[in-house]
Amino acid sequence: MTGAFYDELAGTYDLMFSDWDASMARQAAQLAEFIPPGARVLDCACGIGTQAIGLALRGYEVVGADLSPKAASRARVEASARGVSLPSLASDMRALPFADASFDVVLAADNALPHLLTSDDMLAALREMRRVLRPGGRLMLSTRDYDEIRRERPLSTPPLVGPGRVVWFQLWHWDGDQYELEMFRLHEADAWRVLVGKARYWAITRQEITELVERAGFGYVEWLPHAYYQPLMVAANG
Repeated sequence: MTGAFYDELAGTYDLMFSDWDASMARQAAQLAEFIPPGARVLDCACGIGTQAIGLALRGYEVVGADLSPKAASRARVEASARGVSLPSLASDMRALPFADASFDVVLAADNALPHLLTSDDMLAALREMRRVLRPGGRLMLSTRDYDEIRRERPLSTPPLVGPGRVVWFQLWHWDGDQYELEMFRLHEADAWRVLVGKARYWAITRQEITELVERAGFGYVEWLPHAYYQPLMVAANG
C-alpha cells in the first residue's frame, strides 16, 4: 500500500510546497549542520528528492532510494534539471541494494520510518542502514512529533494551499498507536477535482525509536527537537 500511495503522489508531491526549491534549500541547510563536508550520503527514503536534491546542490555526493519507483525516477529527473547528479532507484529500506560500508551518512527524513508498522520491520531497516554505513558513520532520521501526537490523537490536519490552487488536507483514523491517513487533494480546473490516497503509520515515540536504534547496534543517539522542521535524530555507527 505504501509504495502505491507514493507512486500516485509522485507527479504532484511538489505542489504541497508553496516554493519547492526554497524548501529544498532550507531543509538541506538545516541537515548539512550534521553532515561532514565531503560525505557520501544515502537518502534511503528520497521520495521525489526534496532533501536529496538540496544536499546534492550543496556539493554532497548523494544516492537516492525509495519504495516508490515513480518517486525515485522523478527525483533523478528533477536533480538533472537543476544541474546535479542524483543516482536513484527503487528499493525497500529493509533490504538495501548497496554494499557494506558504502556511505558516510544514511538519511531517512520526512516521517519515512514510521511507515514500518512493527518493531521487527523497523529493526530490519535500521540494521540495513547500519550495514551500509562506514564505521563511524552517521544515521539521521526525522519523524513527526509523535510524543505530542500520541497524547492529542488529532483527527485531521489543517488545509494547505499549494501553487495552482491545489488544496491538501489529511484525515486520521486511529487504531491503537497506529493510524490510517487519508490524503485529500483538491485540484481546481473547470470544476474542483478530488483525489484521495491512503497510507498507514505507526505513531512511534522518540524513546521507542531510540531503543530500536540501540538494538540495531548504533552507539551515541541524540534527538534534536528544533534543528529541523520535524524532530531530528542523529546516531553514530560505533
